[in-house]
Amino acid sequence: MIATTTKKLTKAEFWALADASDLTYELIDSIAVPKMSPKYFHSRSTLALVTILNLWSDGRGRVGIEWAFDLSDNYTPVPDLLYVSFDRLPASWNENAACPVPPELAIEIISPGQTFGQMTQKAGLYLTGNVLRVWIVEPEAKSVTVFYPDRPPTTYISEGIITDELFPGLSVAIDRLF
Repeated sequence: MIATTTKKLTKAEFWALADASDLTYELIDSIAVPKMSPKYFHSRSTLALVTILNLWSDGRGRVGIEWAFDLSDNYTPVPDLLYVSFDRLPASWNENAACPVPPELAIEIISPGQTFGQMTQKAGLYLTGNVLRVWIVEPEAKSVTVFYPDRPPTTYISEGIITDELFPGLSVAIDRLF
């Protein structure tokens, strides 16, 4: 069982905890919250997405698995995957630190014990923090819902294909993710 605490942490205290632990934490409202341990279906979807995104992003930017980024002084999320372009990423970024800027894309894969409603709230926080797209992947429903800052979300199922003007040349067939 993972112990959680309600002690409010500073950003420095959070990073000290994260660096000293084998667990992955997110900072939510100044409280360190451990990430859920993913299961096979989660890792299968992660692998499919990272493979597709890595092939597409070569020369365009970086794809990270559980790469934290700071949205505010009290909120450091750790999405399951993220993509940040070289246009956003500073040339002198530290590879051993959190992503220094909000990514263009954050992806969350729903695990047992998590709900679509919880992930929708998280998507809203990401968008408010200048993340340009958020994908919520539902392995059990075999669907992906894409959230935008300027229009309603779109849900893709079974034979759907995600394309987006923000990511020219990227085409993600939903049935390849599950």
